[in-house]
Amino acid sequence: MIPKLYHQMIDAIGDGTGLPDIILHIHAGMALLMIARLITRRSFGTFIPWWVVVAGEAFNEIMDRLNFGSWRWEDTSLDIINTLLWPTVICVGVRLRPMIAQRVRVKPGSVETATDVVPIEGVPVETKP
Repeated sequence: MIPKLYHQMIDAIGDGTGLPDIILHIHAGMALLMIARLITRRSFGTFIPWWVVVAGEAFNEIMDRLNFGSWRWEDTSLDIINTLLWPTVICVGVRLRPMIAQRVRVKPGSVETATDVVPIEGVPVETKP
């Protein structure tokens, strides 16, 4: 009974917006990611908001399974990919950002880290040709 009501609600959202299922999964994944970030106050780089998206998608697919009586693997796999793609890209990007920002570039007369340029007066700097 609950899976059928859940599926009717999801169908009503799709019919009300006029958006295809693929786009709804992308939007749902991003909405869950943002809501989880706001509620938990944890950075995307911790992957905690990402795990909320995974749990939400797992719940959705389990409800589909209970409603339809069997797994529809082609539909299920595409739903998972569409829901998790951009949240995964965002979380990995945020996680890697500090590592990329810590690269130090040496120029003659200064050391550049991220956007700060610190002049080095009177200190010889070796540069590679």
